[in-house]
Amino acid sequence: MSPILFEIKDSIGFITLNRPEKLNSFNREMALLMQQKLDDCKGKDVRCVYITGAGKGFCAGQDLTEVTEPGAPGFNEILAEHYNPIITRIRKLEKPVVAAVNGVAAGAGANIALCCDIAIAAESASFIQAFSKIGLVPDSSGTYFLPRLIGWQKASALMMLGTKVSAQEAERIGMIYQFFPDGTFSENSMNIARYLAQMPTLALAYTKQLLNNSLSTHFDEQLQDENIFQQRAAQTEDFKEGLTAFVEKRKGNFRGQ
Repeated sequence: MSPILFEIKDSIGFITLNRPEKLNSFNREMALLMQQKLDDCKGKDVRCVYITGAGKGFCAGQDLTEVTEPGAPGFNEILAEHYNPIITRIRKLEKPVVAAVNGVAAGAGANIALCCDIAIAAESASFIQAFSKIGLVPDSSGTYFLPRLIGWQKASALMMLGTKVSAQEAERIGMIYQFFPDGTFSENSMNIARYLAQMPTLALAYTKQLLNNSLSTHFDEQLQDENIFQQRAAQTEDFKEGLTAFVEKRKGNFRGQ
């Protein structure tokens, strides 16, 4: 069985982490395959990416049994070749990426979810920065995104204490966008992806780029970037369609062009 399941349907690239017996924890094969599937989502036939986990968990982070095996990769290799390329691909992908957290998201698994454009969770899901419990530091962009999502003090405490955060609490503090009851989670999370896949894809890509830029630019530079990307958006076919639909008081039929 492949550790990553992949399907393109209704303009959505569905990526399912598929090691349920290990709570979808990553080994090298799974990490490299996920990078390939994210690359496969660059094509025009994909307008939104949906990442979830098989079974009861979303992702428990690194499979530590791999680390203890003879000839095991060191953490430099694991981060440089496994996780950092995944994070970079998600942030640079020019379309929205939805993390549908169906169960526990721990360590790198939690931080992969949090680096996505929209993170949503099932009511029974939970998030934990588990690194300190085994003497490690948060990685996979956790120290970058989590303080920006929930504030310095809260992020520092969650990382140092390793406190488990429920889906309800994660929504309340702004760690994720929304949680849904378990019984409706799959339907509601996919509806979000379907909606995004019908939106003006280039405008969403430009929005994502502006958000990326905002993490490292000054105010005046950000205003200039908004000007540049707004001019680009105004040249798209989807803007023309959106404007026409607004005037005609109908729903826009966007094609991602």
